[in-house]
Amino acid sequence: MKLVVYVMNNTDLLDDFLHDLNDHGIHGATIINSTGMARKLIENDDMKFIGTLKTLFDNPRVESHVILMALPDELVEVAYRVIDNVAGDLSKPNSGIAFTLPIETVKGYKA
Repeated sequence: MKLVVYVMNNTDLLDDFLHDLNDHGIHGATIINSTGMARKLIENDDMKFIGTLKTLFDNPRVESHVILMALPDELVEVAYRVIDNVAGDLSKPNSGIAFTLPIETVKGYKA
C-alpha cells in the first residue's frame, strides 16, 4: 500500500480530478488547502530580496490543494494516469508535484 501525495497547483482542476478518480475506481482522498513557502515569503515580504521572486510567479495562484490518497499498489499508476490526464505535464513550472510514500500499517482503510 502507498500514500499518493499530489500537490495540485491549479485548484480549478479539482472537480474534474475527483470525478476522474472516481471513474477509475479510486473513491477516497483527503484534500487540504495549502500555500507554498515561496508564496508565503513573498506575501510577508520580510526579506527585501524575496520581493524579486515575485517576477518568477507568472500565476497569481494564492493556494494549492494537497491531495492524499492511501491506495493499494495496483491503483498507484491509475492515480498517476488520472493526474497526467487532468493536470498535464507536471514537469512544467507551477504545475504541481506528485509522489508516493510507503504505508506500513493502516487502520480504518475502506476499499
